[in-house]
Amino acid sequence: MPSSKKPLVVVTRKLPEVIEARMGELFDVRLNADDHAMTQAELAAAIKEADVLVPTVTDKIDAKLLAQVGPQLRLIAQFGTGVDNVDVESARRRGITVTNTPGVLTEDTADMTLALILAVPRRLAEGARFLRDSEGEWPGWSPTWMLGRRIYGKRLGIIGMGRIGQAVARRAKAFGLEIHYHNRKPANAVIEQELEATYWENLDEMLPKVDIVSVNCPHTPATYHMINTARLRLMRPDAYIVNTARGEIIDENALIRALEAGELGGAGLDVFENEPKVSPRLIKLRNVVSLPHMSSATVEGRVEMGGKVIVNIKTFMDGHRPPDRVIPAIM
Repeated sequence: MPSSKKPLVVVTRKLPEVIEARMGELFDVRLNADDHAMTQAELAAAIKEADVLVPTVTDKIDAKLLAQVGPQLRLIAQFGTGVDNVDVESARRRGITVTNTPGVLTEDTADMTLALILAVPRRLAEGARFLRDSEGEWPGWSPTWMLGRRIYGKRLGIIGMGRIGQAVARRAKAFGLEIHYHNRKPANAVIEQELEATYWENLDEMLPKVDIVSVNCPHTPATYHMINTARLRLMRPDAYIVNTARGEIIDENALIRALEAGELGGAGLDVFENEPKVSPRLIKLRNVVSLPHMSSATVEGRVEMGGKVIVNIKTFMDGHRPPDRVIPAIM
């Protein structure tokens, strides 16, 4: 039987006001008013007394931390889609349910992916930076000024044809890009037909054939450094790579070396291997658009994420299976 006592819910980062207010009505909630990234010591203290922990991607919920958990913690309600920061299997062994917020960020992330697909070949950030740095003084239009590359008619290679990959493909098709993709298995035949997409079982065979690569797969042990030195060398020297998934999927040092050597046309990055640290070498490169993990940063998206967290907590505390339970076997 569910308890009538309000559960203690510890939230590790500041959330939208409307979500924090609703949590305050439903739960005994402990918020992070100054939005600082909690230390491992603070997280350890939280899990010793909380009934529910609401972490984000910036929190490392590993086996070492979970070894310190109190008997009362039964739910980790992740504020986010990815759960690579949580040792889900270790939590399961301790009887702790893990939930996430899937489906909410699909359109926002796909929007940002397409923005980077446009921005890098057309040198949008470089042009804006030039006008800002020159305080609006420039020599005027000329036939060879700030030449970029056309994206219409080019081949886009999507790595990971899940919800986000499909949303990227729909947008890209509307812009006249030819869709190619690599996935663990082919997409549904109806989706493949709708997108007029070509499936490549072998990633190494797809990379030399496409003009733009978009990384849209989750970060798992199998995808860590999936894009490494060898695979970067398979790409054409005028090709571009965009990553709005997880920084660890690309070997960042290998990417930097390839860009510095002129072996790639450019890169659009919203995620980095050692976040929040970003390599100064990346920032210096004119053919790289670097963003501070903004793909999911919309008001609408954050509120919807918070709503899913609340539903997951409330459902669990009412004695039912939460709708967004993470199952280790199918991660």
